Amino acid sequence: MNFLPNTVTNMRYLFRSLAILDLITLILMSTQLYNIALNYQEITLKLSDKVVAIAMFPMFLLVLVGAIGLFLIKKFGFILYYIQFPFRLYLWVFTFGFITLLPEAFAVYDDKWFGILLKVCFTAEVIRLYLTIRGHLKLVK
Repeated sequence: MNFLPNTVTNMRYLFRSLAILDLITLILMSTQLYNIALNYQEITLKLSDKVVAIAMFPMFLLVLVGAIGLFLIKKFGFILYYIQFPFRLYLWVFTFGFITLLPEAFAVYDDKWFGILLKVCFTAEVIRLYLTIRGHLKLVK
């Protein structure tokens, strides 16, 4: 079963759509980075929390440059996404991460939805990796 669009033009639309979703992720991530920068001294829970807080800043730049490269369908955009992938999973920087905010948007503050939507985001990110690899191989041929 082939999930990829058949034509190169459709693949370009797919990759540009993913780049736009990454830009939406950056917009939502910017408020989190602002709060980390303001309250860094107050992060005292664990050393791993400080490492995550520090790692968010280079991740922001990687996602930005990767989104630009993917939008332009350049090789470095694909390579940067491959490099980002494990860090995206560790730092919870998902392409479709904004769906975890949907219950809040609908004023549903039940904790059960976050876990379900986080699993959906994780699965969608793995599917995106698969589509990126397959599309990258088709564009290279």
